[in-house]
Amino acid sequence: MKKIEEAKTILTVLGLPKAQQNEISGLTLLALANLKPRDPWHKATRQSMTITKGIMAFISRYYGKQYAPNTRETFRRQVLHQFVQARIADYNPDNTALPTNSPNAHYALTSECLQVLQTWNTSEQERSCDAFIKKHGLLVELYQNPRRIKQIPLTLPNGKQLSLSPGKHNLVQIKVLEEFGPRFAPGAKVLYLSDTAKKNLYYNRHDLKKLGIVLNDHDKLPDIILYQESKQWLYLIEVVTSHGPMNPKRVTELKKIFRSIKAGLVFVSAFPDFAEFRKHLKDIAWETEVWIAEIPDHLIHYNGDRFLGPHDSF
Repeated sequence: MKKIEEAKTILTVLGLPKAQQNEISGLTLLALANLKPRDPWHKATRQSMTITKGIMAFISRYYGKQYAPNTRETFRRQVLHQFVQARIADYNPDNTALPTNSPNAHYALTSECLQVLQTWNTSEQERSCDAFIKKHGLLVELYQNPRRIKQIPLTLPNGKQLSLSPGKHNLVQIKVLEEFGPRFAPGAKVLYLSDTAKKNLYYNRHDLKKLGIVLNDHDKLPDIILYQESKQWLYLIEVVTSHGPMNPKRVTELKKIFRSIKAGLVFVSAFPDFAEFRKHLKDIAWETEVWIAEIPDHLIHYNGDRFLGPHDSF
């Protein structure tokens, strides 16, 4: 179909990698632009769409392409993730606080991409494409960079795109944000995230300061800090793949660092699997939580008459 081929050409011109120059990517672009087969390009519009009931439903209705429900992850991981990285689309523009796995997660064309589409096949086409590339670069070139291609992509709940260095530790950190957070700290903001190659990969100084937390470069922070405003809980999370868990010494250190804040402190040791957990059984401090990535729906609480919650003593 001509419209799909033109969409694929646009993605090629805008620097999408070969894997995103295919039919499913072209159809996704057309859905986000609300363009039916006979619509001219200048009628492209910007609207937020979810994957299943928005993008996939549009493609089925107007282009007759039926995708199985479990294809949703293909759209998300093999098309839309790259669209966001390439600045073809914005992630959750109407509500940046949505958790990663929210059924309301949505996407919309960026204003620069919309300008390209609306001027396609006109005298302004080249100018719009040049402006887009000058501002955002070419994703295909970024992927071809040997140092970048090994990076692990991560989208925070607020839509910010990060790249983590490769390795087991950072893979577990991603699981904490994508699996632990939505289950046990729904709606929580990411205030801090470390990286094995870069200590302060993400540092939300503004929200930390609002909580009365002023940190310095000498503070030995946990791997991840989340804040759940509805409960006023601060989750201090250590990812354990080689170094130790929340042991009594570490809990004491963190209490001292965060002694001036009113939020309740929740201490969490996150393990990739039971094998790693068993190595540290005797070291874990009482009144702390254990989360194991291979069984993401469950927590282990170390003693006490509560389950999950802030530490009682400060």
